[in-house]
Amino acid sequence: MDRHESHTEILRKYYEYANAGDWDRWCDLFADDQVMDEQLAGHIEGLEVLRSMMKGMGTMYRVFRNEPVHFIVDGEKAAAVSHLTAVSASGEAIEAEVMNFFRIVDGKIAYMANYHDTVPFQVLGQG
Repeated sequence: MDRHESHTEILRKYYEYANAGDWDRWCDLFADDQVMDEQLAGHIEGLEVLRSMMKGMGTMYRVFRNEPVHFIVDGEKAAAVSHLTAVSASGEAIEAEVMNFFRIVDGKIAYMANYHDTVPFQVLGQG
């Protein structure tokens, strides 16, 4: 498997594990010193901080689906376009188009940033 195929497989697993709610395996895709710029949660450094943060995902959403539409892989850089459909803990629907940027080093996600309209997520503060 060449690097392009390997990185595409990491992206595929990123969405597979998220959609299964398997946040432990999802976190395993990240490097120990990962850095994430997440539009809602902010700047997150370190795998253990990420693992701690992701423990709350099961209570934040009744339903969480982030379906990939398109992957672009160029060396260690990758991007994914996806459509997110979710239901908040209070029962509010969330729909958003998402763009994620990744830097994958030595088979792990070293950096990730996501970009989406934040308005649909305002329901998370309600309830």
